[in-house]
Amino acid sequence: MSDAAAWDARYGGDPWLFGQAPNRYLESLAPRLRPGLRALALGDGEGRNGVWLAEQGLDVLAVDWSATGLARADQLARARGQRLATEAADLSRWAWPEARFDLIAWVFLHLPPADRAVVAAGACRALAPGGLLLLEGFSPAQQGRRSGGPKDPDLLWTREKAEADFAGLRLLECLEGAVRLDEGPRHQGQAEVVRGLWQKPQPADSDIA
Repeated sequence: MSDAAAWDARYGGDPWLFGQAPNRYLESLAPRLRPGLRALALGDGEGRNGVWLAEQGLDVLAVDWSATGLARADQLARARGQRLATEAADLSRWAWPEARFDLIAWVFLHLPPADRAVVAAGACRALAPGGLLLLEGFSPAQQGRRSGGPKDPDLLWTREKAEADFAGLRLLECLEGAVRLDEGPRHQGQAEVVRGLWQKPQPADSDIA
């Protein structure tokens, strides 16, 4: 299992492992976004997703356990004239805020089942009413492909796992299947993923969708 030191070494030795462009599924959310919304980018590494969200006018916090990755995120934000807050932390032990974020982006963050349950519960609490949670992660069908992802099957996502972990939220969509990745040297080619979007229940007249 990787740890913060391992990711520090990866980011320190080979910059922009996953490119500087945002995740395509996250990018597809652009029509739902508006300036001033508060976003949390989980496991954002070198900041490609957090910086893109900042470019859309959102107030963004990127949390990752690699300080080296987050230093690059700061660098990318400055180069693009954006403001990005970062925090180095283990999300399974992080002090999750209550009802703070209008959007949480959970992009290719793969955790052991016990940690995933803790982080999912924290993410559900941290969403403001009407807030959206976006997920993209590798599925078990990814095993054997060279386009990225963990080798441990316990770390992979299924639609069933996602629906169970986010059961307190309203499911808007969840798809499991093949996509073509073009996200830096580590995510290239056809891949098998789970993509989903959930919303925290709230009165219909004040959601962000």
